[in-house]
Amino acid sequence: KVLDASTLSFATRVRWFAICFVAGIVCSILGTALLWLPKGIKLFAVFYTLGNIAALASTCFLMGPLKQLKAMFDPKRLIATVVMLLFLVLTLCAVFWWNKKGLAVLFCILQFLAMTW
Repeated sequence: KVLDASTLSFATRVRWFAICFVAGIVCSILGTALLWLPKGIKLFAVFYTLGNIAALASTCFLMGPLKQLKAMFDPKRLIATVVMLLFLVLTLCAVFWWNKKGLAVLFCILQFLAMTW
């Protein structure tokens, strides 16, 4: 029952949805702004990725985590989910291990495209 959205009141679920969604937008915008600083690519990648994770978390409050995971891994959404999760990881790998700025930006763009897919 803990992983069920119905354990929270509707108002609480909507409130946490809004908080996570706004935090996701703020992180993404902040990451984009930090991109222009010297060595800002790492901050950009981290904040942009955190923004996407917060956006995903926001819908967990409306649907519940189990229902969200079932929807994400439904056969018609499986490829988009795997691609999005792959690019989340690859973005961080590009900046922290491979030191490839262009690749990190490309992976962030692909994160966005996979999220909208």
